[in-house]
Amino acid sequence: MYDVVIVGAGPVGLFLACEVGLAGCSVLVLEREAEEVSPWRAMPLGMRGLSAASVEAFYRRGMLQELLAASGRSKDLEVDEPLAPQRVGHFAGMMLDESKVNLEALPYRLPTPAPGGAMTSLEAVEGVLAERAAKLGVEIRYGVTVDELTQYEDKVVVGQEYEARWVVGCDGGRSAVRGLAGFEFAGTEPQFTGYVMDATVADPDKLKPWFNPTPTGMYVRMPIEGHLGMMDFDGGAFDRSQRLTREHLQEVLRRVSGTDVTLSEVRRASSFTDRAMQATTYRQGRVLLAGDAAHIHSPLGGQGLNLGIGDAMNLGWKLAATVKNQARDAGRREQPGDPGLLDSYAAERQPIAARVLDWSRAQVATMAPGSEALQGLIRDLLETRDGTTYAFERLSGASIRYDLGSEHPLVGRVAPEFRLEDGRRLADLMRDGEGVLLDFSRRLRNKATAWEGRIRYSAQPARNDLGLAAALVRPDGVVAWAATTNDSEGFEQAATRWFGDRA
Repeated sequence: MYDVVIVGAGPVGLFLACEVGLAGCSVLVLEREAEEVSPWRAMPLGMRGLSAASVEAFYRRGMLQELLAASGRSKDLEVDEPLAPQRVGHFAGMMLDESKVNLEALPYRLPTPAPGGAMTSLEAVEGVLAERAAKLGVEIRYGVTVDELTQYEDKVVVGQEYEARWVVGCDGGRSAVRGLAGFEFAGTEPQFTGYVMDATVADPDKLKPWFNPTPTGMYVRMPIEGHLGMMDFDGGAFDRSQRLTREHLQEVLRRVSGTDVTLSEVRRASSFTDRAMQATTYRQGRVLLAGDAAHIHSPLGGQGLNLGIGDAMNLGWKLAATVKNQARDAGRREQPGDPGLLDSYAAERQPIAARVLDWSRAQVATMAPGSEALQGLIRDLLETRDGTTYAFERLSGASIRYDLGSEHPLVGRVAPEFRLEDGRRLADLMRDGEGVLLDFSRRLRNKATAWEGRIRYSAQPARNDLGLAAALVRPDGVVAWAATTNDSEGFEQAATRWFGDRA
């Protein structure tokens, strides 16, 4: 029996597998597709923008340098100055000006060698994660279709062959796991059919570069030759309903762009919609959901991949701790329905996904035909420094804060990248997936020993401690507790909540 079976070997499933495998749990990943890489996943067609939050996740697990190299980039990770954000994104096709982002307004930002964001491809992300998963002993099986799921009190059987203590569906927007386990999926129906294609355009000068809202929708001419996107407000009627022919794609492009542009050849194309749906719970007994299996929305703003990586980072250590009986109430095995550490996954991540879905819906409403007045208003707001900074906070993940019941403004946020006196950074202490106690005042050593093996203790001063005496950081990088004075009782309460009872 495996500790965890993950269905889906995309970026979310692989990241989650690495997180659980890092804790020494046995992990099997099942992927329905063959091992061969789809051409859509390779550069340049599969280019994706990783948010600052996602980049930090790779950085704190020691995978950022590998990812940048796989993406065709090199980056010196020894800089000490904050990096200005690049390619900060768009709202409803309105590009944000990175020079207007007010870095000083971002909460608790400290210099970090991780860039504010990065362009990569699905092929690069999955390649780096698959290699790391293999080193951690994770088993990946391709070409396996999951069409049966049976839950018992102490295990789940996937198909008729694979047994696990826990199963996680990371198998995309049309998740088999979600359907087989009986999750409710609720939300709003689509307003448009979107298209992306690799084509030869006979007269490309008839199309303006980048995002172009029009009275009938929007089209995108990317810098990559022949890479085009379109949003046609047809109520989502065409998506996956008919074959994507050159004639149909040309008709839609002409209507949306208001030109007589000609497509000479279409090498490949796919469609999508702005359907925005979310599972009403992320857990049914011993089955959980993450990534697109838990929530879907339009790809506007490129937040789907980043939202899923956030799910994996949040869930991985909690699931591993539950498997190893290090969860809250650790003296007994956590049974389905019990409150505890694992249920905090949905409590923390569902509101984040709901905000992203609303952000997507707001973009669709702004793009819709007849919304020119709204577009003008939003454009004016994004021309301001406050407006651009707000949008950047939403897109980058900088505004995320979990409600952990503390009034301290740092608690619930991703920890700043503290630089310690000996030159190491917080990330250097987090690569093995343990929690970290940063005891800048050096007064909590005796208390911290009770959680040895679960919380790494650091008694070094920091070059900029933000006025803190100490901070407890969860394995996902989130600050679980912080204090400006010696507060041993507060530390013990937080450590017990997130890492189980004293040894």
